Amino acid sequence: MGPIFSHSRISSFENCPKQFEFRYVQKIPSESESIEAFVGKRVHEVFERLYLFAGRGMLPGIEKVVDRYHKLWEEAYDAERVRIVREGATLGFYRALGERCVRGYYLRHYPFDDGETLGLEKRVVFPLDDAGDYRMQGIIDRIVRARDGAIEVHDYKTGARVPPQRALDEDRQLALYQLGLAREYGEDRPFRLVWHFVAKDVTRVSTRTPEALEALRQTTIARIDEIRSASS
Repeated sequence: MGPIFSHSRISSFENCPKQFEFRYVQKIPSESESIEAFVGKRVHEVFERLYLFAGRGMLPGIEKVVDRYHKLWEEAYDAERVRIVREGATLGFYRALGERCVRGYYLRHYPFDDGETLGLEKRVVFPLDDAGDYRMQGIIDRIVRARDGAIEVHDYKTGARVPPQRALDEDRQLALYQLGLAREYGEDRPFRLVWHFVAKDVTRVSTRTPEALEALRQTTIARIDEIRSASS
């Protein structure tokens, strides 16, 4: 059985086959990470803790959440490893950006009762075919059972760009997660794909038809075949 694939693994091949080879075939470790990725991880960690405590009926106040963000930043920041490539951008700019994301999200979603949280930073592994030759995996930021019974796949984005709706309606990552979760929660259950663009305080929602999901399954299998051929 071959390696488990992921949206990021496939995207890496699509963007640059040579980079894919370095990262996934030769497994050359990355010496650094971008400041944007660093900020994103800290914000994700804060939201995970926030929903964990909210689910226990111990919802922290906004200043406590912001304080946690700064503590996580200080614990994880390593000037030797985290790189800033944007000209003129300072470390303070990015730290303040993360705080703004946290504050904006808290104020928009308080008191965090939009539905039942079923999973936080949940790893899912699922086959795209009956034989299990094409396996996918991913980490879902948050899985929610909404009040109307729909299962929602939530994703946090800390980047500045909000894609147009048509791009989200064709997005592969969350739709693949829906394929995996449908095996657990039922093929007939309604799903919603939800993106939180927290730097812009914008939420976008998309849904998929059964036909679109089947087409996605087939095209992803075809792309994995392409990657396997190139890597062999």
